[in-house]
Amino acid sequence: MPVILALGAVTAAPAPARSQNALQPFQSELRIDGLFARSSAVEAAYGVSIPAGLYVRNGLVAGLGAGRHGLEGRTDFVTRFSADPFRQSRWAPYGGAGLSGRYRPTADGGSKAYLLVFLGIEGPLTNGAAAGWVPAFEVGLGGGVRVGFILRRGITGRR
Repeated sequence: MPVILALGAVTAAPAPARSQNALQPFQSELRIDGLFARSSAVEAAYGVSIPAGLYVRNGLVAGLGAGRHGLEGRTDFVTRFSADPFRQSRWAPYGGAGLSGRYRPTADGGSKAYLLVFLGIEGPLTNGAAAGWVPAFEVGLGGGVRVGFILRRGITGRR
């Protein structure tokens, strides 16, 4: 009898319906950033972020590019807050902060860490699609003024 009760409890437990979407574990992005300071640079970067709640995502961005005196790179640890996490508007603002490490030749000031703050606007999925790449534009401060164009992987029903 106890085995029958246990089997009944296990099979009667609610299961997610197939139409429900599981949360996407991570979101990737491709970026082109201009960093303007005493030592300016243009960098291509790849980033990954994970949800930290409905409105917040934490992420890591790694970039590589050309500066005044040759090759340079950066690593950013960021937290992004979306004002429209459910895609209720076509374009939605977001903001964030984090830490940035810039790795430059000694002639450009060498490697240093900076605080990072940024504001951005993220666009819509194309033609009402449920998934795809969305454009975003970003400006910020962190080792200089930053201006970026981003293609971020869209999340179904979320930003």
